[in-house]
Amino acid sequence: MKIRDILGQGRPTLSFEVFPPKTEDKYETVEAAAREIAKLSPSFMSVTYGAGGGTSRYTVDIAAALNNEYHVPTLAHVTCVSSTKEKVRGVLEELKRRGIENVLALRGDIPKEGRPAHDYQYASELIREIKQNGDFCIGAACYPEGHVESVNKTEDITHLKEKVEAGCDFVTTQMFFDNNILYNYLYRIRERGITVPVVAGIMPVTNASQIRRICQMSGTYLPSRFKAVVDRFGDKPAAMKQAGIAYATEQIIDLIANGVNGIHIYSMNKPDVAERIQASLSEILTCEE
Repeated sequence: MKIRDILGQGRPTLSFEVFPPKTEDKYETVEAAAREIAKLSPSFMSVTYGAGGGTSRYTVDIAAALNNEYHVPTLAHVTCVSSTKEKVRGVLEELKRRGIENVLALRGDIPKEGRPAHDYQYASELIREIKQNGDFCIGAACYPEGHVESVNKTEDITHLKEKVEAGCDFVTTQMFFDNNILYNYLYRIRERGITVPVVAGIMPVTNASQIRRICQMSGTYLPSRFKAVVDRFGDKPAAMKQAGIAYATEQIIDLIANGVNGIHIYSMNKPDVAERIQASLSEILTCEE
């Protein structure tokens, strides 16, 4: 099933992201976690794609298992910054062959050891490539706080509009911890004529080390109430996990109450976290507008 149709049904959706292993010896552990999350019957699941396509085989294998064995609609990530057109077209053909209908088109990060290929510079170029090579539902990323490489938020929204004009069907946000940031962003992009569904990306922070990585990678704003949670419970693993799940759940309830129906959880391959969030939202997820 195509994700654009799922998002168009007028009721809250809850989806989860998993990431494939970097090495084959970790594959069974990651696949088992993905299968446990799939048993929760989420609206869909996404499977990430390593820099330069380094995990592309695992991405396709896990996505196909979730889609074909558990009948969970699956969104396979594809990045382009370090890929040739031949490589991308090969991945798309494999996705079609394995029954995957949904693709998240990303520019991707340049590997530290490598250098980008020159076939693609921007995600919008990848989106056009995907449109020309199959009947996929195409998602893209968006950045409520602005992409770290953008000069300003206005330029960043211009790039988002280019993705939509290239053919993406919906967008998923980078993680954020203050819902007002998303509400302001939605107002700004709607003013620019961007009307595709926006899925809110939520990260349940279950240990303090995640915060350091988040800040290093994206410069995400941390509101004072969130900092207080980390300060109070960061050195108490069980308490931090419970508090992080509670904070994320509260964010989600507020988002749905304010009309943001698409919720995507960056689950970090943790089935217990996914299960606890879903259980806390069991009645809310059945509500229609």
